[in-house]
Amino acid sequence: MIPLSLIDVAELAPGRLATAAWAGEITGVQVDSRRIVEGDLFVAVGAGADFCRHAFARGAAATLVPDDAFGALAALGAAVRARSAARVAAITGSTGKTSTKDILAAICEPRARTVAAEASYNNELGVPLTLCRLEPDTEICIVELAMRGLGQIAALAEPARPDVGVITNVGPAHLELVGSLEAVIRAKSELLEALPPGGVAVVPDDFRVEREDLVVRRFGEPDARVADDRTTIAFEGRDVDFPFAARHQARNALAALHAASALGLEVEGPVDVAFNRWRGEEVELPGGGLLINDCYNANPVSMRAALEHLVERAAGRRTVAVLGDMAELGPDAPRYHLEVGRLLQELGIDILCATGPLAENYLAAGLLGMKWNLEGIDVEWLQEELAPGDCVLVKASRAMGLEAVVEALTPVRT
Repeated sequence: MIPLSLIDVAELAPGRLATAAWAGEITGVQVDSRRIVEGDLFVAVGAGADFCRHAFARGAAATLVPDDAFGALAALGAAVRARSAARVAAITGSTGKTSTKDILAAICEPRARTVAAEASYNNELGVPLTLCRLEPDTEICIVELAMRGLGQIAALAEPARPDVGVITNVGPAHLELVGSLEAVIRAKSELLEALPPGGVAVVPDDFRVEREDLVVRRFGEPDARVADDRTTIAFEGRDVDFPFAARHQARNALAALHAASALGLEVEGPVDVAFNRWRGEEVELPGGGLLINDCYNANPVSMRAALEHLVERAAGRRTVAVLGDMAELGPDAPRYHLEVGRLLQELGIDILCATGPLAENYLAAGLLGMKWNLEGIDVEWLQEELAPGDCVLVKASRAMGLEAVVEALTPVRT
């Protein structure tokens, strides 16, 4: 981290600041006392004040019990960002923002000194913590911006001051919070409003950009070919190779390539990507089967992409969909679940095992010829139904906790 003096900290973040006798500055910021290393500032969020002594025991330079935790972290992140010459790329979207962030980080890290958001550090805590990892020699910073309501992306972008803004897509996500798809578009557009004149907007082909002082890069379906579980994308006259076969990830990769180009990088050859947990992870099942673990989150757009990918990966083998509810869809939630049910029928999914108060709407489409179970996720029933070679998708909104199903189905490795 670019150091901040303790005087700076006191001015930026009002609250109860305690300092170590030896310290004059901080060289890191943490909200988890277990992650403290010497020189860090521990910011107590929620019940974190109880862990200040533990932070000092681990070598903290100071602890802060702030008057306003989110405001304090935003101010600290903004101060570090203001001292940095790094170019910042910010990513948002209804689906794919974490995967696009992971792909962009994998592109940038071998080519420039890069700081990228960990896991899904994309909210009022995660964005400032990412900014507070900037070092004096950092060249590129990649942040991810979540949206739970109008104004949130604008608030997250303010300390980040992005130079490049990426919108992966817009779909019916968080409708319960913002009310309509038009409101989702307005919320995502807050990222473009935060860009400086001459900044670069990377957006889908059909996304409307109001500002005329931005450089706009549009993307659609990539020029891609898939072989041996890898995808090669033709981009700016060069071939770039990625370690995945999913079509929706290829589109995310194209958005990332545009962002990397906007950041001044030329990319060619293989890119090694490590995706975050529970986002399309694949596990071999006994007898030649496959388990696709995509249980981190779900909305109608990502559900369609995951089911289509299941059918592609099955390549004629039996398909099993283990699905839970898609959350935060508002009054139209039953209709969106019905549409997924129709897609299950259209794709010819063989077995459905579903759970949640909205799951019965999957069946409203009829599901002729499909075997199904809505009595919760009965793992024993599921295991009895599975046959060698079956391909299984596990997907739902995070609150459904379907990672427990993945754990039960995953073979124990010795």
